[in-house]
Amino acid sequence: MTAVADRSLGPELARTETIGPDTDVLVIGLTSSENGPAIAPDDLFSDVLGADIRAELLDQLGAVGAKGKPEELTRVPAPAGLEGVTSVLAVGLGSPDKVDAEQIRRSAGVAARSLSGTELVVTTLSGLDLGAAAEGFYLGAYTFTPFKSGKSAPKSDERPVVRVELLVPEPEFGTTELLRAQLVAEAVATARDFVNTPPSHLFPAEFATRAATLAEAAGLEVEVLDENALEAGGYGGVLGVGKGSSRPPRLVRLTYAGGDKKVALVGKGVTFDTGGISIKPAQNMENMTSDMAGAAAVIAATLLAARLGLPITVTAVVPMAENMPSSTAQRPGDVLTQYGGTTVEVINTDAEGRLILADAIVRAGEDSPEYIIDVATLTGAQLVALGTRTPGVMGTDDFRDRVARISREVGENGWAMPLPTELRADLNSKVADLANVAPHRWGGMLSAALFLKEFVPEGVQWAHLDVAGPAYNTGGPFGYVGKGGTGVPVRTLIAVIEDIAAE
Repeated sequence: MTAVADRSLGPELARTETIGPDTDVLVIGLTSSENGPAIAPDDLFSDVLGADIRAELLDQLGAVGAKGKPEELTRVPAPAGLEGVTSVLAVGLGSPDKVDAEQIRRSAGVAARSLSGTELVVTTLSGLDLGAAAEGFYLGAYTFTPFKSGKSAPKSDERPVVRVELLVPEPEFGTTELLRAQLVAEAVATARDFVNTPPSHLFPAEFATRAATLAEAAGLEVEVLDENALEAGGYGGVLGVGKGSSRPPRLVRLTYAGGDKKVALVGKGVTFDTGGISIKPAQNMENMTSDMAGAAAVIAATLLAARLGLPITVTAVVPMAENMPSSTAQRPGDVLTQYGGTTVEVINTDAEGRLILADAIVRAGEDSPEYIIDVATLTGAQLVALGTRTPGVMGTDDFRDRVARISREVGENGWAMPLPTELRADLNSKVADLANVAPHRWGGMLSAALFLKEFVPEGVQWAHLDVAGPAYNTGGPFGYVGKGGTGVPVRTLIAVIEDIAAE
């Protein structure tokens, strides 16, 4: 999968049965207990990490205070028995009974971030979960530096790990698992790249071009509607949001025709959101470069479905617009006609994501999918309700619960939320079929989903993911996530698609 900027996507990943003589760092897992830390796994790799070496390592680690707490890092010189290894990095996994794939992913990510500039890393975390370890190392090593130059360019010791070798017990162990993990991690990195590219360089037309280029390279069907085609087609939501910008909107459709079952993915692609006439406060507005994270995720997931060769048809419908205030911008009080004919009174121009999504959901429904999943950095109310790391999942009850469960299984933390019927009446308009916001702030995430529900075809299983907080990390790095775009919810989307394909 090609990056959207000229840079290396991540470290080279490979399986190995031995610890080579040129290993810069051996990364091992360390669990914690009342009896002190223990090396995990304890029942594999005895031929390369024997009892004497383990005992010496535990003595060294204990001497410098290692406890094995989750994501704790402790680095010591390699014991004499590990010839050719410079040092050993022990990364904490926590209590043995709580070590799951996500903890391995996080611990691998922390280790990768601490080893910038290292040429060769070998790890035993692969003995616990090869796929999770691979994803964690790849995503933890992720950097985005295309716009760094001169003094701010990364030094050699600040660049990502070059190669990670994952120790395996036998030659063919984990071949398929490693391939899938690398493809998934590359897709997440591609979504991160899109999100991290500044709006000066990723505006609707450019976003559409880059998405189409990636899709064509992957053999997908591509359709791009420019502003003239959108006008002719009656895409009032996308046009209304984009009319205040000098950079006109687009709608992109990417289709991977892999089988009879059909899933439609819809992603919000607002390349920058000032709020329009209902302008946002200046503080932190720069983070609105991330308002196309939903679009980035569904593009990356569709490309990934193709790379994995899944026996299912996946179509991404991606509306792209820039929400700017100008003499041509839509006003509070305007009425627009969505694709399909529904009229909407625009009460607040900063509730723009639902307007472009509504057009795209109706268009997605014309392809007769059994499932529609839409993804958006849609509401500040999501952060108020669920915080910065927990996506809200709404939709038809059974599918909503299924998506939320799968999201938690892959470590993206989706949480099912209701669609209270009493909130629907608050979206009635005095002049149009609908208003784009309720006249109060209560349940804002839920009201937004209720608005979108009006455009979902009858009988289609539907899930709406609000990732306003989880898609973009404005705080410090954690686990395998750095600052900026996180790639959430690419891993949720592909796992759901795989689950549907396996029905």
